[in-house]
Amino acid sequence: MTDSELENALEELDRLINDPEIRMDPDRVWNLLAQLRTQNPADGAGSHVMTATPAVSVQTTA
Repeated sequence: MTDSELENALEELDRLINDPEIRMDPDRVWNLLAQLRTQNPADGAGSHVMTATPAVSVQTTA
């Protein structure tokens, strides 16, 4: 993924999560996060590692 593609993916992710005018697409969000997680910065400086796991929204009892 080039720097330009990385920037575009981050911008799309930001819009999907934060823009109230855009309908949330959970599958697209997770796909973008998976792509971003595998990327290493070209110059070796910094990191865009995603380490959070999805929150559990529903608890079930036996």
